[in-house]
Amino acid sequence: MAAAGPSVFLLMVNGQVESAQFPEYDDLYCKYCFVYGQDWAPTAGLEEGISQITCKSQDVRRALVWNFPIDITFKSTNPYGWPQIVLSVYGPDVFGNDVIRGYGVAHVPLSPGSTSVCENICFRHKRTIPMFVPESTSKLQKFTSWFMGRRPEYTDPKVVAQGEGREVTRVRSQGFVTLLFNVVTKDMRKLGYDTGPPDTHGILGPSPPQGLPG
Repeated sequence: MAAAGPSVFLLMVNGQVESAQFPEYDDLYCKYCFVYGQDWAPTAGLEEGISQITCKSQDVRRALVWNFPIDITFKSTNPYGWPQIVLSVYGPDVFGNDVIRGYGVAHVPLSPGSTSVCENICFRHKRTIPMFVPESTSKLQKFTSWFMGRRPEYTDPKVVAQGEGREVTRVRSQGFVTLLFNVVTKDMRKLGYDTGPPDTHGILGPSPPQGLPG
């Protein structure tokens, strides 16, 4: 008797919130959470996390380095609602209050990938996410929020991963955050979904450079 085929596929994600560039600010920390569709469910790992506070590096980059780990596994029956990671960066204002310094969002990469040990061959997914903050609608509100230490922010940061109501929000671009992803999928091909070449599917391994035999 033939064994029954899989009814779900797995998406395994690990990596790190590597660093950020916020030229005007220092002593920042980052929160992350995942947003996904109704057919998705986490089976292992953490859906959200909060990093340590970091200050700018002393080199010319002046980067804020966290290297904060991400590790989560999802299962699903279809790709609709593919997971997104939402980032929220906070830091102190002049009065010492923690205020929002930037929101950002990115989809988990669709294709599997990892870092190869071979020189100049890298399959790790690297994403630089532009960040933004909500803006007050008037100068009076802007001064009041600054004076009271209550800057405009979303009550639920997951709203940045949704389209509904975003068009009525005034925002301003501010800073960048760099993420590194390693992605492994299991049984997607068996369910009819093609996300990459066979040698990067299921069990990861470096592919040979173009022009060389496999």
